[in-house]
Amino acid sequence: MLFDRRRVVLKSRSQIEKMAVAGRLTAAALDAVAEAIRPGMTPLQLNAIADEVIRDGGGTPNFIGVPGHLTPFEHATCISIDDEVVHGVPDERIIEEGMMVSVDCGAEVDGWNGDSARTFLLGDVPDEKRALSEVTRAGMLAGVRAAIPGATLEDVAAAIEDVGLAAGYGIVRGYVGHGIGNEMHEEPQVTNYRTGRRGRVIEPGLCVAIEPMFTIGSHETRVKADGWTVATADGSLAAHWEHTIAITADGPRILTLAAGEVVEGLPEMAEASA
Repeated sequence: MLFDRRRVVLKSRSQIEKMAVAGRLTAAALDAVAEAIRPGMTPLQLNAIADEVIRDGGGTPNFIGVPGHLTPFEHATCISIDDEVVHGVPDERIIEEGMMVSVDCGAEVDGWNGDSARTFLLGDVPDEKRALSEVTRAGMLAGVRAAIPGATLEDVAAAIEDVGLAAGYGIVRGYVGHGIGNEMHEEPQVTNYRTGRRGRVIEPGLCVAIEPMFTIGSHETRVKADGWTVATADGSLAAHWEHTIAITADGPRILTLAAGEVVEGLPEMAEASA
């Protein structure tokens, strides 16, 4: 991902509520994908579903037009299968029983952004795929829970890394989480591994996307010929989970919860007043 080096901008309560609108629309798009995905479909069909939900909800797919090394991104989603880690370009491949499919999606509403990713398991999948997805999601939630006022981004990184290391997984280092707000990619960067630096102190108003990518093998990656799709260098399986969160005085608030999703250990968050 490309970041510019602007300062971190904290968001007000009213701005966080605007981000929550974009977050809910992002989650709705992924909910629609979750309901539709099945063997025999293609990534392009899933992309069309997410795109329609975002536009019908009054938003804009914020992945479209993101600059890349070769060409700007042209789709509403990134769809990565099995050994693909992130930034997968939707195509006409047939999704088959047993595949692991990571779908990353974002929506912009009235100038504010949401960003989220989920890994889907198609039918009867091997235990190693199920475990990898579950642990990656657990790493994401560990990072969310660690993002409390007074902690640091290094604390978040350590919480994520500990989950991955305990399972013996590779932790992708070349692609990380990020700040989010008026732009989809803002400072600060949020790593999924310890950097050895203390890191920025977390305070209310900080909004970030936390997104671990774990692999069964090495953390090394390669970019495919399309200039976008990132795959594991050794061909091992990869999973990707992501939530956009806002830091409040009471702790982290997830802005991209799936319909009916409940995360234990986080405060119940009422909508803030303007």
